[in-house]
Amino acid sequence: MPILFALFLLICSLTEAQLQQQPDPDSNSYLKPAGSHVEAGNPSEHQQTCTQEINAVLREMSASLAGLKVEVKYLQKENEAKTRELELQKQQDQANKKELELLKQQDQANEKELELQKRELDKLKQHDQANKKELELQKRELDKLKQQDQAHEGELITIKASANITENQVEALRREGEVKQVAFSASLMDSGSGDIGPFNAQTPLVFRRVVTNIGNAYNPNTGFFIAPVRGVYHFEFYFYGHGHASHGSGAALFKNGEHIFIAYEHQSSYSVNGANGVTLLLEVGDVVFLRQWQSSRIFDNENHHTTFSGHLIFTM
Repeated sequence: MPILFALFLLICSLTEAQLQQQPDPDSNSYLKPAGSHVEAGNPSEHQQTCTQEINAVLREMSASLAGLKVEVKYLQKENEAKTRELELQKQQDQANKKELELLKQQDQANEKELELQKRELDKLKQHDQANKKELELQKRELDKLKQQDQAHEGELITIKASANITENQVEALRREGEVKQVAFSASLMDSGSGDIGPFNAQTPLVFRRVVTNIGNAYNPNTGFFIAPVRGVYHFEFYFYGHGHASHGSGAALFKNGEHIFIAYEHQSSYSVNGANGVTLLLEVGDVVFLRQWQSSRIFDNENHHTTFSGHLIFTM
């Protein structure tokens, strides 16, 4: 609307200027002095020129107006989009306000719950303090009972010590009589018959058939004799074998893995017999056992040719 008003003002101004330029018939401008070369302009030509200029201005303004209309439409659409965006923003703001209000309400509820918990905690603390006092009284009473129990325990220990001394004395006397009775004798095979060996290395011999095992110092599962007391012991071993061109028959006695004595026989035919014996001073826990000599063969059957025996001579 302001643009149309300005256009109207411009047209009026141009019309007024045209009228001012037309010569007055009553003026002296139509009086030409004699011999003058000045010629008055044609009014119709001036009017035509003015009209053309006005039309050009109008066309330019129409083009500008059309551009402005397009820009106005664009601005209107942009304004509508901004309006919708603002409306969405308002809705979001309202939702945020509602959510904030809910959070405030939740916070208030949490504060109330926290206050209740604090009160409950104070009650529990008071109760705990009362329990601590009660516990302290019980601990004091328990300390008194412990002191009495320690006193009674001391008396009991004294009584037990006296009883243990007597019991130990009796046990020592009983063992002294038992340990003087240590003896065993066993043969190689418990049943059946056959040769054992030859082996590429020395192999422990386990005498399975136990004839005598007083004191249970000999173990028929391992072939080990373990000394129960410190003392002097005597051991004997005998073996039997068949003659062979490449293999003899032999066994060695070991103490704690130390080679002590050996008995070995070799002939190409018939049968061979070997034996040896030794007397040893053994400490408690010392182990005595036999090993079959490498590349040798030893035979046994129901006649029990191959045997291992030992006994305690006296304690020390």
